[in-house]
Amino acid sequence: MIRLTTLLLFGLPLMLTVAPVHGQVGKPNTGLPTTKLTIGSTTLTAEIAATNEHRQTGLMYRFSLAPDSGMLFVFDASRPQSFWMRNTSVALSIAFIDAQGTILNIEDMAPRDERATWSVGPALYALEMRKGWFAQKGIGPGARVHGLPGKASE
Repeated sequence: MIRLTTLLLFGLPLMLTVAPVHGQVGKPNTGLPTTKLTIGSTTLTAEIAATNEHRQTGLMYRFSLAPDSGMLFVFDASRPQSFWMRNTSVALSIAFIDAQGTILNIEDMAPRDERATWSVGPALYALEMRKGWFAQKGIGPGARVHGLPGKASE
């Protein structure tokens, strides 16, 4: 619940939004299943966000990520995907991945930035890692991701 408060500042009303009230704070996703993914010679652990609720919350309300750990978003269908960083405090890099497991594009996202970050084409997956992780590992567009849910082992 959001509460609006009216204050007088120099004789003029000023509306402030005070949220949350009654201790309501968003909660991070917890207890999600994990999977091991491999990109080239790099292995990582990813929490799987495969439901609407888990995809909508994503990595919100978290303040850190373990090394070589991230979140894999699994969508119902391949289509252009977009992400924002509402309520997300960790700077992230996101890789948009097509149905064949190929990385389409990788974008950096700043904490709490609500501008949309888009895939360059239809994506079935998105993988969020700490900002700069892909660059540090030498991973770029065109790289193949192995071990994605619903894909045959390669």
